[in-house]
Amino acid sequence: MGRITARRPITRITVSDVEGDSERRRSDTLAVEEPLEIRVGGTSLAITMRTPGHDVELAAGFLVSEGVIAAGPDFRSAIHCGGPGTGGPIAGSAENAYNVLDVTLAPGVAPPDPDLARNFYTTSSCGLCGKASIEAVETVSSYDVGADAAAVSAALLTSLPDALRAQQDVFDKTGGLHAAGLFDATTGELVVLREDVGRHNAVDKVVGWAVLNDRLPLTGHVLMVSGRASFELVQKAVMAGIPILAAVSAPSSLAVELAEASGLTLVGFLRGASMNVYAHPERVTTSVRLPQSVASAS
Repeated sequence: MGRITARRPITRITVSDVEGDSERRRSDTLAVEEPLEIRVGGTSLAITMRTPGHDVELAAGFLVSEGVIAAGPDFRSAIHCGGPGTGGPIAGSAENAYNVLDVTLAPGVAPPDPDLARNFYTTSSCGLCGKASIEAVETVSSYDVGADAAAVSAALLTSLPDALRAQQDVFDKTGGLHAAGLFDATTGELVVLREDVGRHNAVDKVVGWAVLNDRLPLTGHVLMVSGRASFELVQKAVMAGIPILAAVSAPSSLAVELAEASGLTLVGFLRGASMNVYAHPERVTTSVRLPQSVASAS
């Protein structure tokens, strides 16, 4: 797995009223977390903590969510850059640890507004840290999610958490990564899955995959995430033209408001055979059975 995982010694403690507490030394596998500086045309735009791997996808997806680019042709290339000193103690190396990525936009694509730059660390759990206000992240999407005629059966939705979990290879080893998976809303086919210590990074990597494969907008798809549904995840889905976002945990109130206003179907607490649909339930189809008395009368 390279730098995606790391082995570290730990002390395993077991508490027992019968045999007494016990301690033993062992090694444990951890998910690697390192900083990535995203530059555009040599100018620093953001620094985020992420799991190394699929960095170009991460940068491309981030630029979509921020409204800098809207489609594959807008993204020209990206290269890891730097030299001695760009790794540093936090990256575990004094040499270049491939933690600086410089993106080149296609000719004619405007560079990011200087006000967009976040020249400090965001955390792996919050891509919104440092935003001055909610208005600053309500970027207008290039795609009309509300006009997407996609529909998904409730039965298919209930199968997605297990399908997502079955492909989380690094989570099996570490228990410390979020996952985001893109599924076909009609067939339930898993199109792409990415893992990361940050749930927003996992989504950016999925969207970035779509950018690099010129698949935007992602009409007719479901974005399934392993954690909760935050405002930012709804924002990222809308910016990528994804009509349905499903999460195994709860959404925030602001996430629901944005989903409702944007025309996105938002599903939360998708566990077992049940779910809560918080916005635009008309896209979720069910086989509703009439009560026996009503069915007999008809």
